[in-house]
Amino acid sequence: MHHPRLLSGAVALTLAVLLTPWQACAAEPSRTLNIGITGEPASLDPARASGGVWESDVFMDLYAGLIVEDAAGEHIPGIAKSWEVSDDGLTWTFHLRDDAQWSDGHPVTAEDFVFGWKHQLDPKSASKYAYMLYPVKNARAVNTGEKPLDALGVESLDDGHTFRVTLARPTPYFIKILTHYTSLPIPEHVVEKYGDQWTRMEHIVTDGAFKPTSWVSHDHISAVKNPRFHDAKNVALDRINYYPTEDANAGIQRFRAGELDILRNYTSDRYEWLKQHLPDATHMDTYLGSYYYVLNSREGRPTADPRVREALNLAIRRNVLSEQIMQDTFQPAYALVPPGVSHYTAQPMVLKDMTMEERMTRARQLMQDAGYGPDHPLRLTLRYNTSDEHKKIAIAVAAMWRPLGVQVEMTNAEVTVHYQALQEGDFDVARAGWIADYNDAENFLTLLHTGVGNNYGAWHNEQFDQLLDEANVTLDSDKREQLMEQAEGVAMNDHALIPLLYYVSRNLVNPQLEGWQDNIEDNHPSRWVKFSP
Repeated sequence: MHHPRLLSGAVALTLAVLLTPWQACAAEPSRTLNIGITGEPASLDPARASGGVWESDVFMDLYAGLIVEDAAGEHIPGIAKSWEVSDDGLTWTFHLRDDAQWSDGHPVTAEDFVFGWKHQLDPKSASKYAYMLYPVKNARAVNTGEKPLDALGVESLDDGHTFRVTLARPTPYFIKILTHYTSLPIPEHVVEKYGDQWTRMEHIVTDGAFKPTSWVSHDHISAVKNPRFHDAKNVALDRINYYPTEDANAGIQRFRAGELDILRNYTSDRYEWLKQHLPDATHMDTYLGSYYYVLNSREGRPTADPRVREALNLAIRRNVLSEQIMQDTFQPAYALVPPGVSHYTAQPMVLKDMTMEERMTRARQLMQDAGYGPDHPLRLTLRYNTSDEHKKIAIAVAAMWRPLGVQVEMTNAEVTVHYQALQEGDFDVARAGWIADYNDAENFLTLLHTGVGNNYGAWHNEQFDQLLDEANVTLDSDKREQLMEQAEGVAMNDHALIPLLYYVSRNLVNPQLEGWQDNIEDNHPSRWVKFSP
C-alpha cells in the first residue's frame, strides 16, 4: 500500500489536496497489490466456483493451467511447454514442463490434470461449469453419472510428463477452453490427504505465481508470491490482497484514499466524473460481452410471433441507450456476437441501416398485421434482475415501445430468482447478459441452440442448429467462420432476441502500475504487474 510522504506545514496541506496517494508516495515502490474485486469467491476449489468474473481474478493468480494468458490476453504455454494435435483433431498430447511444482514442492504431473478434470466432471462436485469440458470423450456421460469417472478421455503418460486428451469430436475452439479454470490441475496428493478440506488455508497448495495465506470472509483474501512457481524470478510482487467490493462507490473512495491499487468494474454513472478527476487511472475498453433481451418463443406467448419480435427490435433506439442512458459506457448492439471476437465478423440485423422513420413505419405495420392496435394493445411482462442500470434501460425501452401501443409490466428480482424465472420460461421479455468464457463466436451463438440451458427463450430454428453443429466440427477456420456467420445471420433475421448493448470493461488502475494492459477479455494476471520505481 502507498504511504504519502510527510511534508511540513502549508506545503503538505496543499499537496494533500492536489495529489492522490499514489502521486505522493514514497520513492521505494510497493510490492503489495491491493485489488477491489466485484464479489466474494464461493471457494478456492475451481470445481466449486459460482462462475463469477471475480473468481477468475483470483484463480488466474493462484493456479496455472496447460495454457495461460500474457498481459495482453494472448495465449502462451503454461504448465504445458508444447503440444500436438492429431490430423483428425481428436487427440491432443501435452508435454509438461519439468520445473512445474506445487507450492509445497511436489511436481505438477499429468495425473494432477487427470484428477482435476475428473473432479470438475464428478457429479458430486456439482460444478456449474463442468459443461465446458464436454468436448472431451465421455465427459457428458461422466458428468450425468451415466458412466464412471475412469471413462473420461484423459490419461497420464511417461511417468506423468505427458497429458493426453481424446475428444468426442473435433473441437476447433478446444485450445481456448484451456485458459478457463475448469481445466486446471488439482493437487491429488493434498485432496487424498484432506478431502473436501484441501482448500483450507493450512492445507491448500497451488501451482500459480501466488499462493493464498489467509481468507477473512467478506473482508479479504491474501496471497504471497509462490517461490516454487516456474517463472518466479520474473514475478515482481510479494503480496496481493483481494477485497470483495460489491459497493462500487465505496470502492472508488477506497481507491482515491490509496487503499486499493485496482478497482474492478466501477459503475457507468461515475465514468464522466472519474474521467475528469482521475484521468490517468480511469480505464474503459472493448470487452467480450453482450447485454440483450430474451424473447420468449414458447407457444402462446405474443413474442412467439416473428412479426412482434421484429417490431420490438425496430422500435429501440440503441444509440440513445448507449449515449444518453448509459453515458457512453456501453456500445450499441445490432447482433449477438460482440466486436473483437477472433476470426469472426458479427452479422447485424438489417434494421441497423434503416432510418428511424423507416423503422417505425415498418414496426407499426407489423404490429397491425399481428393483430395489435389501439383497441387491442400488446401487453408484455418485462423481467430484469435488480440493479439501477437494468432499471434505467427497462424504463427507456418501455417508453420506446409505447408508440407501437405496447403496454409493459415490469418485474424485478435478485439475480438468482431472476434467472430461475428465465429457466422456467416465466416471462415475455427478459434481461440477460453474457460475458465470453473464451474468445470464440461459438460461445455466444450456442445461447440460441435448441436444447441449451441458456437458450432461455426456447427459440428454435433447424437451419441455425445445423449450421452451428457443422461449424463445431469444422477444423478449417475460414470455413468455420463462414458457417457461424451464416448461423448468426439466420438468428438475427428471425429476430431471435433483442441485442441492446455491448459491454465495455471499466477499471480504475493506479497509474504507477506497469504491465497492466487493457484487453478484450479483461483478464489481468498479477504476475505481469509491478510498481514503477
